[in-house]
Amino acid sequence: EVSGKPFDEASKEGVLKLLKYVGGTNDKGVGMGMTAPVSITGFPAENGSLQQKVKVSLRIPNQFQDNPPCPSDESIKIEERPGMTIYSMQFGGYAKEMDYVNYAAKLKSALGSEAAYHKDFYFCNGYDPPMKPYGRRNEVWFVKQ
Repeated sequence: EVSGKPFDEASKEGVLKLLKYVGGTNDKGVGMGMTAPVSITGFPAENGSLQQKVKVSLRIPNQFQDNPPCPSDESIKIEERPGMTIYSMQFGGYAKEMDYVNYAAKLKSALGSEAAYHKDFYFCNGYDPPMKPYGRRNEVWFVKQ
């Protein structure tokens, strides 16, 4: 989790910490490789923008699931994310805070008032490495209640 910084800055900081962890900065000194997506939990404010608090996550690769290496950075926590049903909207480009906010608004509008989902957070997901310039995939996920 990173707090007190704008979404884009906080997200970058969180991603860099996780890259170090999966790159071998852990108690086993083992590189695990990257998984996709990088999932950033955003917390909407009253006005629809995102609060200055994010939680950056990525999936630990299958072969490390049962006994994941312990992070050397104490700010990194390993947690189990329960199964979930999501409502999703996909978009391209290099996603920034305003892109996620705009697509979250579009998803909310598309769902209308009948769909029940958590309104206090949503997931902002990126699937591509920064050096991939074209055909990028991003998604906003609302978790069904």
